[in-house]
Amino acid sequence: MTVLVTGATGFIGGNLTRALAARGDDVRALVRRGANDLAIRGTSVAQVIGDLLDADSLRRAVSGCDAVYHCAATYAFWTSNPSLIYQANVDGTRNLLDAVRQAGVRRVVFTSSVSTIGLPATGAGHPQGKLGDEGMPPDASHLIGHYKQSKYQAERLALAANDDDLEVVVVNPCAPVGKWDVKPTPTGRIPLDFARGRIPGYLDTGMNLVDVSDVAQGHILAMERGRPGERYILGHRNLTLSEVFGMLAAITGRRVPRLRFPFWFITGLAYCDQWLESGILHRHPAIPIEVVKIARHPMYVSSQKAVGELGLPQSPVETALEKAVRWFTDHGYLRNRR
Repeated sequence: MTVLVTGATGFIGGNLTRALAARGDDVRALVRRGANDLAIRGTSVAQVIGDLLDADSLRRAVSGCDAVYHCAATYAFWTSNPSLIYQANVDGTRNLLDAVRQAGVRRVVFTSSVSTIGLPATGAGHPQGKLGDEGMPPDASHLIGHYKQSKYQAERLALAANDDDLEVVVVNPCAPVGKWDVKPTPTGRIPLDFARGRIPGYLDTGMNLVDVSDVAQGHILAMERGRPGERYILGHRNLTLSEVFGMLAAITGRRVPRLRFPFWFITGLAYCDQWLESGILHRHPAIPIEVVKIARHPMYVSSQKAVGELGLPQSPVETALEKAVRWFTDHGYLRNRR
């Protein structure tokens, strides 16, 4: 089968591209000119130069394809120009869906985000409490910042495109960790910064952690078995941030941070940091305000629908964290550490 992967040089897209190539698919990778291709370097995939905002390049990329995996997105919680996030995530999705329809491609898997999943009104503050699922629309107050807003709008476009001529399945990855996080992503910075000893404390928050290899397999399973017009959460284990740090301490030999910062303190620090680094120095703030606001709402969700309908693997998250630390070490992100 001939497939196109957008975002193939990214974290999820890179792992997906490698998984598809390993199983013998004829894979094309949409790559922006000058992009770092480390995530897919050395594979047999054909790199097609293109851009989500270049309609002609998209038409060339999808021509002759049987299916498309749309993983490309700007995953950032701060930018000096927010319109660029909407251009990539919303306009880019619209352009790709238009190209797919014109080319007669029958099936698309769209990579959304767990941030578009709603959370129960009560009981969602603990990993063992009530969990969010695919049937819950997000509360507007939880769609914090440009990244979440853009992913929600793009997901609406993808679901609306589903009809008799085009089957669209949406997957909602949780917080993936593992190999090939080249950039790295905001999620990947958690094990990286912990291993570097750059995390002095923690917030009372949490997430659903999942091995990025399982996320890649979840995409393939969604293409094969997913019901058109449906969403599937690709996750595994709900953990507090403190629990994640405990796992990383066992892997790296570093101590678990003992300081639990109150939200009011970190919020004030984030505003000061943004004023200095963004407003004065014109660079990425160390503590984006958007991240702190998001952390107030732990993303504890259930992936049972994907496990039951798709057969989503559930690899140990401890192993995923260990793979992440080892990959960062092997590729020079962590020097002089075993």
